[in-house]
Amino acid sequence: MSSSTSPVVAAWELALRLRQRRVEMGVEVKTITQRLDFSRNYWSAVENERKILSEENLIKLFGLFEYDSEEQQELLELREAAKGRGWWMRFGGLLDSELQRLIGLEAGAESVRYYESLLIPGLLQTADYARALMIPSVTERRVEVDHRVEVRLLRQQRITGDDPMNMTAIISEAALRQEIGGPLVHRGQLAHLARTIEEYSNVEVRVVPFAATACGLFGAATTHLLNFSNPQLPTVAWQESVTNWGIIDESAQVRDLVVTYRDALTRTLGVQDSLDLIYQRIEELD
Repeated sequence: MSSSTSPVVAAWELALRLRQRRVEMGVEVKTITQRLDFSRNYWSAVENERKILSEENLIKLFGLFEYDSEEQQELLELREAAKGRGWWMRFGGLLDSELQRLIGLEAGAESVRYYESLLIPGLLQTADYARALMIPSVTERRVEVDHRVEVRLLRQQRITGDDPMNMTAIISEAALRQEIGGPLVHRGQLAHLARTIEEYSNVEVRVVPFAATACGLFGAATTHLLNFSNPQLPTVAWQESVTNWGIIDESAQVRDLVVTYRDALTRTLGVQDSLDLIYQRIEELD
């Protein structure tokens, strides 16, 4: 799915542009509710992406917010795209709203920067490796595990399919050595990782070696930084631990994560040295 057709990104951009325009023009919410016959709760839901304006209500805003004809057409197209249903909606009973939002943002992202400490990143995992991570869970039935693995593989199409996004992944050397699923599964995972790096020019993997004495991401949760081709859309982050996960869009927090990620890149091996280390580990598992 391209960035122009991700319903999550379209809904986000629509809400963001309406909120920014209201603030730029100094229009109070009370003015909107009085002149356009919206309730305060309805408008709050619109600005916070919980509701998509009807076409009739969106057109009512055009005059108040003084949009020109080109902007009006852009907003109408965004509204139409926002009404779409991404493939992840089929798994609504399995994925909570934050995970669905992450996948929808991925669907429209231009690039992702990824950090993992002990694991191979999800977008680079094999089915066997992903399943081995999920099987120990006492709260999930086997059919749920199968569906979660399917979701993970479908997400990978964003880096291997049409209109792929760029991916830079920082992983610890520990991820190359932790034998998730046993030696055979782990060797298969590392071989898949190496093939992906070599086959897809949009994928870059950098390893933080055990010899690194410092890294701002040491001890951090799984972190994604998502960027979009549209300059109106800011970078957003995703962080995930065993018990907590969610989108981070507060600008100061995202800025701190971006700075930390950039510093962490300076602590990694180069691209070729990282690939050589992966192959060295594969040989050790033979």
